[in-house]
Amino acid sequence: MTSPAKQDAQHSDFRKYLPDLNTPRFQAIAQNDAYGHAKELLDHHRPPWLYGLYAHWRNLFQEPFRGVTNDGKVRPGLFELRDEGIPAAAIASAAQAIIAQLTPAQVARTLLHIDSPEWRSWSNPEFLVSDKGIRLDEISAELRESVLSLLQTTLSPEGYAKAVAAMRINHFLGELVNAPKVMNEHSYNFVIFGTVSETRPWGFSFYGHHLCLSVFLYRTQVVVSPWFTGAEPNVIDDGPHKGTRILHEEERLGLELMQSLSDEEKTKATVYAKMKDPAMPKGRWNHDDQRHLCGAYRDNRVVPYEGVVVGSLSPKQQDLVRQILTQYLLYLPEKSRELKLQDCADWFGETYFSWIGACGDDDPFYYRVQSPVVLVEFDHHSGVFLANADPAKFHIHTLLRTPNAGDYGFALRNLPVEGAVAQEYVWEG
Repeated sequence: MTSPAKQDAQHSDFRKYLPDLNTPRFQAIAQNDAYGHAKELLDHHRPPWLYGLYAHWRNLFQEPFRGVTNDGKVRPGLFELRDEGIPAAAIASAAQAIIAQLTPAQVARTLLHIDSPEWRSWSNPEFLVSDKGIRLDEISAELRESVLSLLQTTLSPEGYAKAVAAMRINHFLGELVNAPKVMNEHSYNFVIFGTVSETRPWGFSFYGHHLCLSVFLYRTQVVVSPWFTGAEPNVIDDGPHKGTRILHEEERLGLELMQSLSDEEKTKATVYAKMKDPAMPKGRWNHDDQRHLCGAYRDNRVVPYEGVVVGSLSPKQQDLVRQILTQYLLYLPEKSRELKLQDCADWFGETYFSWIGACGDDDPFYYRVQSPVVLVEFDHHSGVFLANADPAKFHIHTLLRTPNAGDYGFALRNLPVEGAVAQEYVWEG
């Protein structure tokens, strides 16, 4: 098992891979704001591989939402309405404080229908390819603080701290590569879906480079899914936020679990021995998602089970899985997190842990934990802005999906509701 000191050194290695800022790519991004940078992709198709992925995303977007599954069939009855102790009144009040400050033009862009397909148009790259809502680095400080207040009121304290850390690391990357107008602490968009209410379903999306949160609220219940959190690098080693680091626990716990398996279990868990394995079928790896399967626009992906069944592991190993899932459920307030962690544990007999890569202390890797009620992915990436050609420990992507139509609260909003608008109507004028 890797030591904290060794893990720290691996994350600090990014300084060896700082890019040449005199190249045309970095000269262009230094001069552009978010909109000019987006035109590089949307109008000029640069870089071509990412434009190809974007075109594929838009094709996926045309499909009606079904949800991630393991076999193409959505299982009913997995989710229920329940009291998770969410402060519905405080959250609604925080959202109303945002709405009160919006101009008519901002209202039109920011307040969308609860069933709008734009729930699904978030994406992780720094290119602003879905320009909706308000962007935090363009609005007043008061309105920006109101948006952050809503996040803080909705998420757990530790989840909010993680989100802020991801935003600060994005700012740090913008400084490293001289792209502060494209990547900064506030280069994120915010949208509300539905009518803000203490009793009816609604939600919001907060998305940008390396942080995308889809939040669905219904009374005292919350769904934060799908979400994406990444970092390149995953540590700040200079400036006012020096020492900020994220995703190291997900890394440490995943490696500890894999290293704890028997040789037979490791063989069963390992789907591919190499990070870019010749045995991978076409499409199992791509330039941007790399090994991830369930990133942006992959709302209907069929992901067959792979690996070793968690229920067959020892109690200590199952506890490591719980610790991993606790990290992935960190955005949720404590009671909601505990309930959802129990949901996950109830399905350990149909929960699979799978791995790509080697599992030595120095090796980059990918892992996935997947069941009918949760799917999480962890991946070490090669450089996007940094110059490492191979996956490295300091560039990490993580995500969470709720399979079987759990994403965006779809499974909950299809359940019978009390207080629905009456269908009957008679004009009595």
